[in-house]
Parts: sequence; C-alpha cells; structure tokens
Amino acid sequence: MTSWSTVFRIGTRSSSLARIQAAHALDLLQRRLPECIFELTPFDSPGDRDRKTDLRESAPDFFTRDLDQAVRDGEIDAALHSAKDVPMPVSKGLGWVWLPWGAEPRDAVVLAPGVKLADLPSPPRVGVSSDRRADYCARTFPGAVQLPVRGNIEHRLEQLDRGDFDLLVMAAAALHRLGLHDRVTQLIPLYELPVPEGQGRLCITFRQGDQRWHVIRTLLVHAVQFVGAGVGDARHATTAALDALTNCTLCLHDTLMDQRLLEHLPAEARVIHVGKRAGKHNRPQAGINQLLADAARKGHRVVRLKGGDPTIFGRLAEELDTLAALALPSQVVPGLSALNTLAAGSGILLTQRGVSNGFTTLTPRRAGGGLADIGTTERAALPVVAYMATKACAHVCADLQADGWPDETPATMVYGAGSTHEFSVRGTVATLPVLVAKTNTSLPGLLVVGAPAAGEPSTNGALAGKRVLLTCSKTLQKRAALCVRDFGGIPLPRPLIRLEPSAECLPWLREATQFDWLILTSPSAVRCLIALMADNSIDLRDLPHLAVCGLRTGDELRRHGLLPTLEPRTDYSADSMLALFRERVNAPTRILRLRSDRAGESLAESLRALKHEVQDAVLYENLRVETTEPLPNFDAVLFASSSAVDAYAAIYGTDMLAECVVATIGEPTAKRLVAHGRSVDVRAIEATVESCVESLAGWHVRQRLADM
Repeated sequence: MTSWSTVFRIGTRSSSLARIQAAHALDLLQRRLPECIFELTPFDSPGDRDRKTDLRESAPDFFTRDLDQAVRDGEIDAALHSAKDVPMPVSKGLGWVWLPWGAEPRDAVVLAPGVKLADLPSPPRVGVSSDRRADYCARTFPGAVQLPVRGNIEHRLEQLDRGDFDLLVMAAAALHRLGLHDRVTQLIPLYELPVPEGQGRLCITFRQGDQRWHVIRTLLVHAVQFVGAGVGDARHATTAALDALTNCTLCLHDTLMDQRLLEHLPAEARVIHVGKRAGKHNRPQAGINQLLADAARKGHRVVRLKGGDPTIFGRLAEELDTLAALALPSQVVPGLSALNTLAAGSGILLTQRGVSNGFTTLTPRRAGGGLADIGTTERAALPVVAYMATKACAHVCADLQADGWPDETPATMVYGAGSTHEFSVRGTVATLPVLVAKTNTSLPGLLVVGAPAAGEPSTNGALAGKRVLLTCSKTLQKRAALCVRDFGGIPLPRPLIRLEPSAECLPWLREATQFDWLILTSPSAVRCLIALMADNSIDLRDLPHLAVCGLRTGDELRRHGLLPTLEPRTDYSADSMLALFRERVNAPTRILRLRSDRAGESLAESLRALKHEVQDAVLYENLRVETTEPLPNFDAVLFASSSAVDAYAAIYGTDMLAECVVATIGEPTAKRLVAHGRSVDVRAIEATVESCVESLAGWHVRQRLADM
C-alpha cells in the first residue's frame, strides 16, 4: 500500500465528558485506521448554553443541533454524539452509525460522599432529568420531592455535594468515563429502570453521501443476514440458518414459518414480527426497510428471517436495495422453499425421465395484490434456468436466439452453486458459449438466461464479498466464519490442523494440588484440559489458581464453572501474563504451565527468571489434517498458528499465497510464514481470530480510502 493520510475534523460537545469519550472512541478507530488523522473540535450546543430548560421539555436535537449543522455546512467532517442524544430519525442530510464500543448501559443511584441510602431524609429531594427516571424515583422513593437537575456531570455532582439534592439518578457510563467510579452508590437493574437504547453508546454523524464515511462505516457494522426459514417445519431450516439465529441480536421474522425456530435465538435477542398474509401487512414494506437499515447502523447483528427461501417471491430485492443504497452490507442464507418440499408429501415429481425435463415457477399476483396474466407471452418472458447445462450451453443459447431472444440478453453460468468452490462466468446469449468453452472445471454448471442473470453479489461491507480461507482448527472456525460474514466477506472453512490432548501432562495433573498456579494461554488449551481430566477421572476441584492470557480463554473457563484468578483485560500475550505476575504475585510460587507442542518454553523461562518454580508440560499436540480436497479460489487467507502455516505449505505449496492477502495472529506465525518465503500483509492487533479478521477488514478499508 502506498503511503497516504487523510485528516478528519471531528466535532464534539465541549464538556469534559464529551471530549474524553470522543478521544477514547477516536483512539480505538485510529488503531484500526492508522493512516487517518482525527482532529477534535469542541462545540457548544443549545443544551450547553441553556442550563434552565427542563430536559423533559427540550427539543429532540437539544444537544446535537449545532454540531450537525456544522457537518452539513462542511465546517467539520463528522460529529460525535452520545447516541441517546441523537433524535430518530436522524436529521436530514446526514449519514450515521453507532460505534460498536459501548460502556455500562445502566443508570446509577448517586449520593453525596459518605452518605448511605439508610441516611436519606424523609422525604428526600431527588434530582431528575427524564420522565423514566422520575417514574423510577416515584416507585422507589415514595413521597420524594422531585426537582429538575441540569448541567454537566461535574456540575450535577457539585449541586448534590453542596446539598441542593439528596439523591441523583445518573448514567453510570458517564461516571465511568470520567473516572468517577467511586461516585456510583448503586447500579440500578435494567428490569427496574430500562434505559434508552443508545445509553452508553456513541454515534457518528456525517454528510450524507460522503463515501469516505460509507467505507469507514463498514468496519463498524455487521452484515444483515437474510435467512431462509425453510417451509412448514422447523426441521427444514438449514444449519446455516440456525447458526445465524444463535448469533443474532435482532430478528425480524415473517408469518409463514415455524415459530419454533425463534427458540434458537439468544435470550437477550429482540424479536419483531413483520409478516404479511394475503395483502394484510403487519408492518408496511417501507417500515421494514427502515427497521433493517436503522438496526444495522446501530450495530445489531440482524437476521431477517423469511419463510421458505428468501430469494423466491419474498420481496428480497426491495430490502437488499435499501441497504445497498446506504452502502450497508448484507448476505443471503438460502432455505428450503415449498418447491423443494413439494414431492416429499404429495408424490408430485416435477422432473421425470421421459415425462418432464423442467417446469415453470411463477406467481399469478402483481405488486399490490392484483392478479397477473400467466399466458404464453408472459411465460415466454420469464428467465430460463437450465441444470446440467455446461456442455449444452451453446445449444441452449442457440435455441433461445432462434426463438427470438435478443443477442444482448444477459446469461450466466454458475459453477458449483452453493459450494466453497462456487464461481460464475457472465456474458450474453451471444457471448457466453465461447466463454464457457474456455472454462476448465469439473464443477456442475447452472445456466441462467434473462434479466436476473445480470445480478451481482453484494460488494458492500469492509470485506466487500472477499473470499477468506480459514486454516485454523475446527474449534476456532465458527468464530472466525461469523466475523468474516459480519464484515461482508465469504468464509471458506478449511481446517488444516487438529488439536489432540497429550498424555505427557497427566502425571502433573494428577498432582495438581502441589502447585499454586496453573497457566493456560488459549481457549483450545482449556477445552483440551477439560477433556483430558474428564477422560482420566481427575477432579476439577483439585486445580490450583488459574491464570489466563485473555478474555476468550477466561470465558472458556467460565463455561465450565471455573474462574480465572489472573486475567489481563487488554493485551492478550505472554508479556501481559508476565506483567500480571510481576504486579500481583510477589513471593516465589510453584507454577504448572500447560501449552501446545509448538509453543516453546520461553514463558516458563521468563517466569523462572522471576524466581518462580515452573513445571512446563505439553497439554496438546498440533497435528496436520490430511486432505486431498483442492483449494477453492480465495482472496485472503488467515493463519492462526505456525503449525497451520506448515500444514498449508506441506499440502498445497506456497504459490497461491503470492496472489492473495495474508493475515496472521502472533509473531511466531508471522516468522514461520517468512521462513516459507512469504511476508505478512496483515497482523492481528490482538491475539484472537476476531481481531485478525477485523484487522484484515481494516486493511481492505484502508486500501479503498487510499484510492479515493
């Protein structure tokens, strides 16, 4: 990539809180876009100048008006707001997105220093700034005198401390961001006091149509998944559909589907019914389109669950077009349609040798619900789909031309449809036969002729439809694939290594009580440990204090009812582990360090240098997956370990790596790649597959910004 830089002038309110939260958010953004320079410019808003108006009576844009006008006027490139302050719909002329880095969403009860709830006078004087907080205080503190409170966070606390109020209800996120954690007397559960959807989140607004921000926004949102629910029975849903459901945060679903599918949603997911029946619309189509676009920009992982297959008679095009117009990414997960299941119960076989070599599928309904003609002329204008058509392409196209189809009619041959090897050859009825004859593949071909054959897959999203080869072990594949889809890419799962628990560490595990600490540095290590102990009847309760290198490893422990004692919150590396032991473990201890056979003893040696007694043992081995399956075409490849690099080189060689983008996790992986003659294009910011995919997405975004 050539050297370049872009300066963005970002406006924010002039309060301490606004400047601090904006600086933190832009720092996180700049880590992903290091070539960009973000300059903060403070502004006053009507809400800052007017300290008297009760917020319950203020205009919706009380805190955003002047900043957004500065964006529209070109005085600044974008504005950063607290998301809960941004009116919906967002002001005309503006694009927007919520940043994915949220803070504590709950409200908090705040008392003066040293005061407890039991010390409150009767009745207490409560400062309130919204109807929902007023309602909460009326329920929780009956008889309290409610008074309006204004000013920034520091000013409100000053009023409380000098006795103007006995109690305040404030956003915990604001106090945390200002380093005032100690001022939180009590967090209020969400079931007692629901909060605005955007509390704890930040929103960027920018000039509508600013393509730079459309590109940057692809790093901040998830691709909307249009998922086929199958028809009639939840068992007709695909595993891909169930994967999408189990990971979504917002599901918009149709009527004609088995409602049991919704049981696969996470407990915290929001569900909205948007179905239609025979012209009776639960919600107008324009409203559905707006819901999809808004939810995507708020950072939801959205599933639009459609009955049957979303591509057939489901008004999919209108919803895709809405997202495409805003450069928001989307992907389609096909499903079984009524057509696919027709023969199972009815015995009606639409194709039979010697009886029928095809069929016509259409709807007799027009847009708006009226009836459409289905006569010969109308049927003749429908697109044609021909199965097993590779060798017959010239014959089919010639027949259609002879039947009056214009030479310029779009025609596409789709090879290996639905597989990881899928690719398309595009042309017209006049040109496609020559192109197909030059294509060397053994994949089956599906020929599509007619206007729909000109359709292209979505290229929105940070990965813009790029095909990403995932070489990591099976345990990491789901997480990596989900992240690739979130950024609008196509995951190509190809695990090249498998992790096998090793008996080498069994003697030490059987004597685990003699150690003070057990160190695990990956989620895979946790899974292998649990499996090994279960298979050998070793009691988990005998384990010593647990130390891990990151949140993912800690989360894996928690899934099994184990809690880590030492767990870094940011840097997930061996260096962070050493730093924790320096800070928290002063006296010499006995440590059992369990690792993969490829990890090496450097961490153990560093701990010994700190005067700890360390037993280093292999917990699992990295073994190559033997495969003869050819590689699909891919644009990028992700290596999560040096063993995966070695496996790839041994099975496939390294020639194809010269034509793609290579992303890696960790310095050992990068060094191993260099040893095989290929430098690294993208290094993960953190040692997780999510960070690696995000770093790859950021690389593609920076390429696009550099070309603008």
